[in-house]
Amino acid sequence: MACMKLGSKTDAFRRQGQAWFCTTGLPSDVVVEVGEMSFHLHKFPLLSRSGVMERLIAKTSDEGEEGCIIKLPDIPGGARTFEFVAKFCYGVKLELTSSNVVYLRCAAEHLEMTDEYGEGNLISQTELFLNQVVLRNWKDSLNALETCDDILPYAEELQITKRCIESLALKASSDPNLFGWPIMEHGGPLQSPGGSLLWNGISTGARPKNSSPDWWYEDVSSLSLPLYKRLISAMECRGIREEIIAGSLTYYAKKYLPGLNRRKGSGESSSRLAPVPPSEEEQKLLLEEIDRLLPMQKGLVSTKFLFGLLRTAMILRASPSCISNLEKRIGMQLDQANLEDLLMPNFSYSMETLYNVDCVQRILEHFLAIDQATGGGGASPCSVDDGHLIGSPSLTPITMVAKLIDGYLAEVAPDVNLKLPKFQTLAATVPEYARPLDDGLYRAIDIYLKSHPWLAEPDREQLCRLMDCQKLSLEACTHAAQNERLPLRIIVQVLFFEQLQLRTSIAGCFLVSDNLDGSRQLRSGLAASTEGGWATAVRENQVLKVGMDNMRMRVSELEKECSNMRQEIEKLGREKGSSSTWGSVSKKFGFKMRSQMCSAQEGSVSNHSNGGGKIEKVKEKPGKQKKKLS
Repeated sequence: MACMKLGSKTDAFRRQGQAWFCTTGLPSDVVVEVGEMSFHLHKFPLLSRSGVMERLIAKTSDEGEEGCIIKLPDIPGGARTFEFVAKFCYGVKLELTSSNVVYLRCAAEHLEMTDEYGEGNLISQTELFLNQVVLRNWKDSLNALETCDDILPYAEELQITKRCIESLALKASSDPNLFGWPIMEHGGPLQSPGGSLLWNGISTGARPKNSSPDWWYEDVSSLSLPLYKRLISAMECRGIREEIIAGSLTYYAKKYLPGLNRRKGSGESSSRLAPVPPSEEEQKLLLEEIDRLLPMQKGLVSTKFLFGLLRTAMILRASPSCISNLEKRIGMQLDQANLEDLLMPNFSYSMETLYNVDCVQRILEHFLAIDQATGGGGASPCSVDDGHLIGSPSLTPITMVAKLIDGYLAEVAPDVNLKLPKFQTLAATVPEYARPLDDGLYRAIDIYLKSHPWLAEPDREQLCRLMDCQKLSLEACTHAAQNERLPLRIIVQVLFFEQLQLRTSIAGCFLVSDNLDGSRQLRSGLAASTEGGWATAVRENQVLKVGMDNMRMRVSELEKECSNMRQEIEKLGREKGSSSTWGSVSKKFGFKMRSQMCSAQEGSVSNHSNGGGKIEKVKEKPGKQKKKLS
C-alpha cells in the first residue's frame, strides 16, 4: 500500500482514557470535543490552519467564557480523523494512505483547511496524494472507494466516489499488461504485469503470469451493493464484454447469497473466511439487483446458477417480476439444464404438490415460445422409420428438452397430490415432433398409474392417449402388452403395432438373408479351397436361421393371444343377459374393431407363412454349396 509522509516532529500526543493531551510543555487553552473524545490543545496551531477553527475560537473568546470549549459533532471520520488533523496542525509525523486519505480530505474540506491558511495545507496535500498515487493504483483506488461508504455524502460532494469508480472501471476495461499497477494474485507476490515481479519495489527480472479477464472479481466483491452497482454500470459504459460482467455478478451473488452454495462440496469451499451473511431482507434486495444487472442473453451464466437464483428468490419471497425474469432466463437455455435443476421444491404455503410443477410449466412455455420465434419449431428434428431412429436427436435442443421433461414427469409422478390435469398439461405441452420415441413418456405414465390406482377407467384412457403407440420401441411394446395397469384398448393397440414391428423386422431379415446368400456363393467361388471361409459362412447362416425362428415363434404367440382374445369377446357377446353389460364394454373399448384387426393380421401372417418355402430354401442352400465344393 502506497503512503505519503507529512510533518517532521516527533509524536507529542498521548491518550488518557477518553482524552488526548499535547505534551509540548505549555498548558492547553482550548478543548475540542468530538463525540465522546476530548482533545486538550492550543489555539494557535488550530486557527493558523483552519478557517472553521479560527471562527469558532474567535466566537468563544468574544463570549468571554472561562475555558474555551469547541464542539465538532459532524466532522467526517469522527475522533479518529480529527486526531490526524490535530497532528497535521502541529506538524507531527503522519502517513497518508489509501485507507485514511478520503477521511482526511473530507475533514479538511469541512474545516476549510485551504492554502489561504498556510501553504501546503491539508486539502492540497490530500488532493495531491489522491490524484498522483491512489487513483493510479488498482488496490489503492479500491481501498479508497471502500472508505467512501462511511462518509458517502461528503465523498459524493467532493466527487471522490466518482473518481475512484472511473479509475477502477478504466483499469478493469484495459489490458493489465499495458499498465504497471501491482496486482495481488490471490495471496501471491506483488507483480507488475507490464514488467517483472517486484520485491520491495525492485524488479527481480522474473516475468509474471498472464492475467485472466476475471482477475478483478474477488477484489470488487468486497464493495457494498450500492457502490458495486455503480462500478458495474461504469464498466458497462466502458465497453467491457457482457460475459465478463455476468461472471462478476455471479461471483458477487455466490459470495453473499448462502442459498446458492448449499450444494457445494467441501473440496470446493474457499479457504478464506466466508463473509457474515446478510439479513433476509438484504439478500432479497441483492437478488433483485442481480437480476436487474444481468444482461438478458442466453449462455452468459450457467443454467444451474439461474436455477439457484430462482430457488432462492422463491424462498425469500422476491417480487413477482424478479421471479418471472428468472423463469424467462432459464427458458432461453432450458436445453442446457439437467433433471436435478428442475426438481425445485414447492415453497408455497398451500403445499399442493411436493415439487413446483407450475414453475416448470412456465419455463417450458418460455422455451417453446423462443423456439418458435427463432424458427426452431414446426419441423421434426428426427423421425422413426420402421422402428429405427433417423436423424441426430441428441444434438437438437427441442429433443433434449423433451427428454428432460419426460424424466421430470417420471420423478414427480409418484406424488399422490399431483392432479391428473396438471400432469397431462405438462406432458402435452411438449410437441409431438420433439419426441422421436415415446418410451420416456410411457415410463412416466406407468409410474403415475401405479401411484394413483384410484383413477377411473376414462381418466386412464385419457392419460394414455398422450403417448403414440407407434412410437414405442420393441422393448416398451413388450412391457406394455403385459402391463395390467393400462386400459385394454391401449393394450390391443400396443399388440397390433408390436406385430407390425416384428413383421417388418422379419421382412428385413429375409432381404438380408437373400443378400447374404448371394454374397456367400460369390465368396465360395472366389475362395473354394479355403476351409476357414466356408466355416464362417456356415456359422453366420446358423445364427441368422435361429434369429428368424425366434421372431417367427414370437409372431405366432402374439397371433394366438389376439385370436383367443377375439374368441373370448365374441363368446361373451353371445351369452344371454350380457348384452346390456358387456355390450357397452365392447363398444367402450372398441373390441369389435380390434377383433377385425386381429383377423386381418392373422390372414396376413398366414399368407406370409406360405412363403416359408423361402426359409427352407435358405436352409437347403448350404447343402448345395457343399456338394459343389466336394
